[in-house]
Amino acid sequence: MPLQIANPEVVRKVDELAKATGLSKTAAVGRAVDRMLSELGGDARQADRLSALLAQLDRIPERADAYDPLSWDEHGLPR
Repeated sequence: MPLQIANPEVVRKVDELAKATGLSKTAAVGRAVDRMLSELGGDARQADRLSALLAQLDRIPERADAYDPLSWDEHGLPR
């Protein structure tokens, strides 16, 4: 499927990237898209790891004999 880029500034940037890398315009755009997708995937994996860690913390039961040395006011701040 053909892709038409109507923004002349984007076309200029693609030309510049292709010349700087020695790649065709199609290859330059392909690599740029691959790189951005890879970066997005890294963020998603990091979010998945964080979610897994939070899920583990949520499984830790509250202890009835837990001791909190601070007293708290009605706003949730230590006194």
